[in-house]
Amino acid sequence: MILSADRIRLAAAPADKEAAIRAAAQLLVESGAIDAAYADSMLRREQEADTFLGNGIAIPHGQRGDRGLIRQTGIAVLQVPQGVRWNGEDTAHLVVAIAAQGDEHIAVLRRLTDVLGESDLADRLARTGDKAEILRALDPDAPAADAAPAPQAA
Repeated sequence: MILSADRIRLAAAPADKEAAIRAAAQLLVESGAIDAAYADSMLRREQEADTFLGNGIAIPHGQRGDRGLIRQTGIAVLQVPQGVRWNGEDTAHLVVAIAAQGDEHIAVLRRLTDVLGESDLADRLARTGDKAEILRALDPDAPAADAAPAPQAA
């Protein structure tokens, strides 16, 4: 699974965009998806082109030439309820760090475009206290909340 609960951090309060990117990248480092140097690649990529998509969502990712720093495709989400200034007037509430070796992340990007089109959903995800809600919204392979087997009567 390219996105899991251990790659989601709720209620973060980074000081600025760089701190937000580093914190999101750290979730990928801790899960073994990337080498720590990939965070620098993400920052360099951000200098080349703004990764803010709109509706409070940014998708920092590294430079294509640094894919060797990716151990496995992974996505991490840093939720910033109070927001972090991205560029100019933009404020990010969901920082979705992407480390992709191939195209495995495309399904999550498609889900992100759905979230972009639904401002109520984007706002809810920016403030939820439930990692599972973010996981279900972004990962099409995430188990549904009601997928657990019902307890057996004794």
